[in-house]
Amino acid sequence: MGSLSISFPQEQEEKSIIDQTKLLNLFKAQQNYLNHFFQNLDLSQTLNFTQTLLNCRGTIFFTGVGKSGFVAQKISQTLISLSIKSGFLPPVDALHGDIGVLASDDLLVLFSKSGNSEELLRLVPCAKAKGAYLISVTSVKPNGLMGLCDLNVHLPLERELCPFDLAPVTSTAIQMVFGDTVAIALMGARNLSKKEYAANHPAGRIGKSLIFKVKDLMKKKEELPVCKEGDLIMDQLVELTSKGCGCLLVIDDGYHLLGTFTDGDLRRTLKASGEGIFKLSVGEMCNRNPRTIGPDGMAVDAMQKMESPPSPVQFLPVISDDNILIGIVTLHDLCGSGELAAPTATHVSSNARRIHADNRHYAATLFSLPSPPFPILPSSPITLSLCSQFFRFFEATQE
Repeated sequence: MGSLSISFPQEQEEKSIIDQTKLLNLFKAQQNYLNHFFQNLDLSQTLNFTQTLLNCRGTIFFTGVGKSGFVAQKISQTLISLSIKSGFLPPVDALHGDIGVLASDDLLVLFSKSGNSEELLRLVPCAKAKGAYLISVTSVKPNGLMGLCDLNVHLPLERELCPFDLAPVTSTAIQMVFGDTVAIALMGARNLSKKEYAANHPAGRIGKSLIFKVKDLMKKKEELPVCKEGDLIMDQLVELTSKGCGCLLVIDDGYHLLGTFTDGDLRRTLKASGEGIFKLSVGEMCNRNPRTIGPDGMAVDAMQKMESPPSPVQFLPVISDDNILIGIVTLHDLCGSGELAAPTATHVSSNARRIHADNRHYAATLFSLPSPPFPILPSSPITLSLCSQFFRFFEATQE
C-alpha cells in the first residue's frame, strides 16, 4: 500500500514594493510626453477639425478599434451631453448592418494611433458610399487612413510610457485630451448655457440643483406630520415619528404654519421638564420662527438655507405667500439619492452633528415599539411604557 505524499506549505514569496522614485519618474516622463503633444500640435489642423464639426448639419459619428474605440465612444458621449448630435459606430458592427445609420450629412471621425487598423480601412469605402464626410485622427504618419479620408488630424506622439513602447497609455491620453478640448470649444461656440447643460443631466447633482424646484421634491398632503398648537406633546409621538421628517408642523384651522417641533425639541423638553412633559402642549414648546421656503425655490437654495448659520437644520416647511403650509422638504429628499452634496464638516459643526445623532438615538429608543392603530393618550399604558423606557435610558446617559 503506497504512502500518501505530504506537501508542506511553501514560504510566502516576498511581495514586490512600488519604488517611490521610479513612480515619480514615470509621472514626470508622462508629463514630458504630453508636453511634446501640446508643443507640436498643428493648431491649423485642429481649428479646421473643430470648425468642420461645428458646421456639421447631421450627426457626428465616432469610431475606433480597441482602446482608441473606448476614447472615441467617450468623446461622442461628451458631445451628446452638450446637446450635440453624436453617436459611436463600432467598426465591426457597422460592416454588418449598423452602417445603415450613416447619412450624407453626417461626419465620421476615425480614431486610430497607427491609422492602419484593418477594421477601419475596410469601413472607409463603405462609409464613403453613404456620402458621409470622413476625418482621421492618428498619431503615426504616413498611414493608410490619411490617403482615404477627407480630412486628417495628426496627434504628435513621442512614444508610449510603456517600457516596450507598445501599451497605448500615452496615445490614448492625448486622444482624450484632444477630443475633450475640442468638445468644450464646440460648447462655447454653440453658446450652451448652464441651464441647457443641466437639462441634459436631470438625475445628476447639476441637474437637481438647477432644474428641480422644492415643489418637485417636497412631501405633501397626507405625508405631512401636522398637529395643532393645543395638542399635548405626548399625544403626538406617533405623528412625530411615523412620517420620517423628524418634526411636527404646527398649524391652525386654516392650515397656516404656526411653528415646528422637532425630535431635538422633544429631547430638550424631556431634559428640562421631566415628567412634566405629560402636561405640555406642542404650542408651548414649538419654535415659532422656523426657517421656511416657497414651493418655487430651487433645490440648491433649499440646501443652502438648511446649512446656513446659526446652526444647520434637517428640514424646511414649504409655505405659500400667505403662510399656508403646503409641504415639507427634508435633507434626505435633497441628497438621499446623491444628487446634491450632503453638508460637509465646513458647514456642520461636530457639535451639531453629535446633537443630531443624539436626537436620533433617543428617538429610536423612545419609539422602538410598533405604532398603534389608535391615538395614544397621555395616561395610556403604551405611552407610560414608552416614557418609562425613555426616562430610564435618558437618566443612564446623564451619569
